[in-house]
Amino acid sequence: MNQRLSTLSRSIAGMTAVVTGAASGMGRATAQLFADEGANVVVADLGEDRVAAVVEEITAVYGTDRVLGVVCDVANPDQLRALVERTEARFGALDIVINNAGVSLPNPIDQPEDEFESNWARTLDINLTAHARLVRYALPLLLKSGHGRVVNIASTEAIVTNAGMTSYTASKAGVIGLTKSMATELGRRGINVNCICPGPILTGMTAAIPEEAKDKYANRRVPLRRYGIPEEVAQMTLNLCLPASSFVNGVAVPVDGGMSIRHT
Repeated sequence: MNQRLSTLSRSIAGMTAVVTGAASGMGRATAQLFADEGANVVVADLGEDRVAAVVEEITAVYGTDRVLGVVCDVANPDQLRALVERTEARFGALDIVINNAGVSLPNPIDQPEDEFESNWARTLDINLTAHARLVRYALPLLLKSGHGRVVNIASTEAIVTNAGMTSYTASKAGVIGLTKSMATELGRRGINVNCICPGPILTGMTAAIPEEAKDKYANRRVPLRRYGIPEEVAQMTLNLCLPASSFVNGVAVPVDGGMSIRHT
C-alpha cells in the first residue's frame, strides 16, 4: 500500500459550525457546503420560515442529526448568547464560527440626522459589533475545540468603495481590523481568525441591480467579466476552516474576480 506523503487533513467532518445570516445568499451556500463536507451546521438568521427552509434543504439530504435552526437577531446580545447555548446543548461543541450576517443601508454623510443615526447604528451593530460579541460568547467552546476557526465576512467595500455607504464601508473596514486584532490575540491560544472580502456576488443585496448594469460593471471592472456566485465565497470560507489551513491567520482574502486589483 502506498503511504500518503501529506499529513494535514482537508476534512471538517464531525466538526460543528455556526453560520449567521445563513438563510440566504453566501450564508446559505456556506451552510449547505459545510453540511456536504460532513459538519454539524447551525443555521442562524432572522425569520422562522427562512431558517426552516434552509434546515429542510439540509435535512432532505442528510437527515436531522447534523443540522439545527436558530432564529437569531445578531444585533441582540441575548439572542447571540442563546445561539451559543443552543449549539452546545445540541452538539456539545463549537469549532467554527462564520460571522456572515450583514446589512447594507443607504447612509450618505448628509442624510437627515435621525435616518443617518439609525442606519449608522444598525449597520455597525450587525456588521461589526455582532462579530465581536459572537466570538466572545463562543470563546470557551472554541478554546476547548482544539481546532477553533473564525471567519468574518467583510467586503471589497473595505478596499474600494462607493459614495453614500459611509456606515457599510466603515463597518467592513472595521471587520478587517477586528479580524487582525483577534488573530493576534487568539492565535496564541489555538484559534485562527481570518476574513473574506467578497466583491460583486449574485445575492439578495445585488438582486435589485438591473442585469444590464451588472453586465456593464462586470465587463468594466472585473477581470473575469462576471459576478460571482455565493458558493464561490463559501468554498473560500471552507478553505480557511480546514485543518490543512492551520498556518493561515489574520488574512483578508478578496473573492472578487480580480476587481480590487484593477486600476480602471
